[in-house]
Amino acid sequence: MSHLPQVKIPATYMRGGTSKGVFFRLQDLPERCQVPGEARDKLFMRVIGSPDPYAAQIDGMGGATSSTSKCVILSKSTQPEHDVDYLYGQVSIDKAFVDWSGNCGNLSTAAGAFAIHAGLIDPARIPENGTCVVRIWQANINKTIIAHVPVSNGQVQETGDFELDGVTFPAAEIVLEFLDPSDDGEEGGSMFPTGNLVDDLEVPGIGTFKATMITAGIPTIFVNAEDIGYQGTELREAINGDPAQLARFEQIRIAGALRMGLIKTAEEAATRQHTPKIAFVSPPKDYRTSSGKEVKVGEADLLVRALSMGKLHHAMMGTCAVAIGTAAAIPGTLVNLAAGGGEREAVRFGHPSGTLRVGAQARLVDGQWAVTKAVMSRSARILMEGWVRVPGGSF
Repeated sequence: MSHLPQVKIPATYMRGGTSKGVFFRLQDLPERCQVPGEARDKLFMRVIGSPDPYAAQIDGMGGATSSTSKCVILSKSTQPEHDVDYLYGQVSIDKAFVDWSGNCGNLSTAAGAFAIHAGLIDPARIPENGTCVVRIWQANINKTIIAHVPVSNGQVQETGDFELDGVTFPAAEIVLEFLDPSDDGEEGGSMFPTGNLVDDLEVPGIGTFKATMITAGIPTIFVNAEDIGYQGTELREAINGDPAQLARFEQIRIAGALRMGLIKTAEEAATRQHTPKIAFVSPPKDYRTSSGKEVKVGEADLLVRALSMGKLHHAMMGTCAVAIGTAAAIPGTLVNLAAGGGEREAVRFGHPSGTLRVGAQARLVDGQWAVTKAVMSRSARILMEGWVRVPGGSF
């Protein structure tokens, strides 16, 4: 029996924020994978090591969590006034699909740095020392992201003293601006798809919960922690080890997705795990993070716990942080109320790994809430670069 040799493809393995992913330049992909479709999806699944019934991704680059099961494609931008197009694929761990329905805010940080590393930015726009402003077109959701990437001696500065809760070691700070994040471009949807800041969300067989359903950064469903039996101080072990609770969260997520018009039938949610997100909020309390650090009540405006791909996230998704900052800026949402109510332009929230500050400015325009941009700081660095190899015939 003959066996096809492995195919090697130029790739870079990067951390961005609290996520990791495999980055590709579009022109480096095999020709049939340079366009959307089955070949590209199969390639990315094989790169990451999915689908894996053992949920370990041993035979691939994935790390068996939603934060580490990701692929990214960058290319010179087709959009005016942008440098690069950035396309993100969330690879399912145990099922055979890649979810293209949303962005990864954490890897948006790495997208800016990779664009410079990969030679996708006009050299004339890269200072010898200073900050390179990378204008990113987020192709999944048709939005603009501005990455302020530090440069030293003409190269991306990756080391530094910026500390990010959820990341063990310090690195250089990259400031991200998410422009006009208040709808995801899906049929021109508004920031609040139901038209309400707070809804009564009926979940068949589970109950009815107060919910803020917002599309900003990424579609997100917020519920009150106490309404679902939690404190808001929980860590991953308290939820991810309880299949019954995870199933309940999924039912709430499905009900919210239907109300938001993101899916037409409950069955569609099985292949749309990346969006919407579901999160629960509470007023600030003392708690101990997953690393053992104490967060005191006065160190955060509110607490937020969010699920990604069916599991509680170890920190916070960047796009969900945009949703948190946006909702916190709008008086009357559950997020705003958990933070104490009133008007605000920034919020610091507690998550399982620590705290994160995100800024957002909201305003009423013709009776509709709008947010011009959300801002946060993250970091990124290259972990490995060269080629990734996949068995021939696998895509």
